[in-house]
Amino acid sequence: TVEDGKRIATPLLLGLIVSELSDVIFAVDSIPAIFAVTTDPFIVLTSNIFAILVLRAMCFLLADFAERFIFLKYGLAFVLSFSGIKMLIMHWVHIPISISLSVVFGALGASILTSLVYTRQQ
Repeated sequence: TVEDGKRIATPLLLGLIVSELSDVIFAVDSIPAIFAVTTDPFIVLTSNIFAILVLRAMCFLLADFAERFIFLKYGLAFVLSFSGIKMLIMHWVHIPISISLSVVFGALGASILTSLVYTRQQ
């Protein structure tokens, strides 16, 4: 903002910088997970671009539901373990993309549904 003819930084600028930096860290962190699904550089690049664009909107959308997804951390741990194992064995065993995506979506969907059913009963 401008005060007394000088530009000054506000806490909002700091918040913007931290938010954008977290987007970049997320993109760099997610590259190995994408390579577990495909090695096509175009898909890796575009998926990271869309992930950055959608990440902030998804955070606001899921903020209200975060306390209900109590089993999501286990689903994410399974997905990361599956991706890591797949990358380790990809030279010997080829797992098709459709199966990889099915495992990822199945694990996340199961953990979310389990969380919703469990928290609804309480």
